[in-house]
Amino acid sequence: MREAVDIDNDQKEYTMAKPIEPDQILLKMPSLRAVKSFVAAAKYLNFTRAAESLCVTQAAISRQIRELEVALEVPLFKRTGRAVELTEAGQIFYDAAYLSFVNIAQAAQRIQTSAKKKKELSICCTPAFSSFWLTSRLPDFVQQYPDIDINVISTSSMLNTEPGVYPDIFISKLSDPREGYHSEELFHDLIYPVCSPFYLEEHPELDEFVNLDGVTLLNLTPYGRSQVAEHVDWDVWLNSLSLGSEAIGEAHYFNTNDYNMLIQLAVSNQGVCLGWHHLVAPLIEQGALVKVGEKEMVYREKRHYLSYAERNEGNEALQSFRKWFLEDLKNNLSNLF
Repeated sequence: MREAVDIDNDQKEYTMAKPIEPDQILLKMPSLRAVKSFVAAAKYLNFTRAAESLCVTQAAISRQIRELEVALEVPLFKRTGRAVELTEAGQIFYDAAYLSFVNIAQAAQRIQTSAKKKKELSICCTPAFSSFWLTSRLPDFVQQYPDIDINVISTSSMLNTEPGVYPDIFISKLSDPREGYHSEELFHDLIYPVCSPFYLEEHPELDEFVNLDGVTLLNLTPYGRSQVAEHVDWDVWLNSLSLGSEAIGEAHYFNTNDYNMLIQLAVSNQGVCLGWHHLVAPLIEQGALVKVGEKEMVYREKRHYLSYAERNEGNEALQSFRKWFLEDLKNNLSNLF
């Protein structure tokens, strides 16, 4: 066949289309059906079992192996009565052919798995929110959306996640956690003291916060306040009640940067700590903690946010989680919206 090629002087020059060189590897390849029959026969060293494994007749296996031996110009099996064993050439060919089939099968499986892969969603939040909110509520989401796999990334430093970590969703106190994310306002802060029912019985003076001799105040240090809030500790709380160190008596302080530890100590009758309502409400409902007194601190300007990657705004898994999450919050924290 000839094809026309334009040249500058508008004349036409015809050249022959360059033929495709024969692919020597593919041309020399024996029949894959024959190789498949050979691999089965070599694996079981039995033509009958090979036929059963491939759901064909024994005659078909024998015919394919004869075809392969003719193509390779060498015997692949030693036949001694009903038994067969591989020749040296047969062993060499089996090792290569079997490995090739394994690689092909694994590649096909990966492709099939990828095509049927579950929807995935990665959520980044603080250890406190993960422990006291998500842990108790995520089972409901998983039950409603069993086709979505959840990956929770827990960190106290939202702005300094590990390289290569790009969560679909941030739940934090940052309105702008990262470029390319859209943020929605959630709820504000409501803070009050909590302790175990037993600890309150042992220290009834906690109701008025006067003469707290022997009481242990479980306090979150500045190094850990990014988990929940940067603006409130026991000093701030007591000052809001116009109580100084003299008024509260000989209270003891236990300080840590781990809010999870403070809550566990409070549950274990070790003291009283400040509780952020959205974190401690489930424990109060369970009876593990009780609210101490009537005093509450409300910070309406301190908001929590749900931030999601704008690139995934139309992602079905993301939208399913967002809808479920907002409904759950409003059902359980309606007083904070």
